[in-house]
Amino acid sequence: MDRLVIIPTYNEKENIENIIGVVFNLPLEFHILVIDDGSPDGTASIVKRLMQKYSDRLFLVERSGKQGLGTAYICGFKWAIEHQYDYIFEMDADFSHNPQDLLKLYDACANGDADVAIGSRYITGVNVVNWPMSRVLMSYFASKYVRTVLGIGIRDTTAGFVCYKRQVLETIELDKIRFKGYAFQIEMKFTALKCGFTVKEVPIIFINRVLGTSKMSGGIFSEALLGVVQLKMSSWTRKYPQKQTR
Repeated sequence: MDRLVIIPTYNEKENIENIIGVVFNLPLEFHILVIDDGSPDGTASIVKRLMQKYSDRLFLVERSGKQGLGTAYICGFKWAIEHQYDYIFEMDADFSHNPQDLLKLYDACANGDADVAIGSRYITGVNVVNWPMSRVLMSYFASKYVRTVLGIGIRDTTAGFVCYKRQVLETIELDKIRFKGYAFQIEMKFTALKCGFTVKEVPIIFINRVLGTSKMSGGIFSEALLGVVQLKMSSWTRKYPQKQTR
């Protein structure tokens, strides 16, 4: 099996069973790894129950307390590398990312020339549904700010719907990824580019969650704004491992 979807969760009991069911009903087979940060609402218990039904393709890592989005994905990436998955996906549990779009991201990497495929909200304008205008503008101009500071062409730098080829995650030195919030998403994309990988954006429509509570906070947003400056400055002296031709 070569496709793994990593879904980090904290209090997603309203969504987790449905999102798992939809992914498992796609025309291509995907495995799912849930990284749960000690959800007090019983999210992990729901996953454990479903694992009895999907024992060969649903997996769970439980962590104690909220440790941050970035550390959850790093944990998942290492698990995916250890288990030799070829294509590793990031996706939210709340249906803001349409599971059908996993197929488009996979195609961009498996059949196109992408090493990293981003489900992009901004590559064809602004494709966001049910966000207040203030948040749309904040996200859009934050991405523009990141592009300017880092000097990269990616339009949706904070996107959390991504497909990585395993070689990318094996190359970019995961233990050196330092940010935990939305800056983590920026750092991963920037580092992949610096390592010589091809990053492509695939247009998607992002739909704000209907059930459950958003984990976005001002602290996470400010980390992203300040983090890109630190990221740019550190890149001046850091030697990045380079993509190896296979």
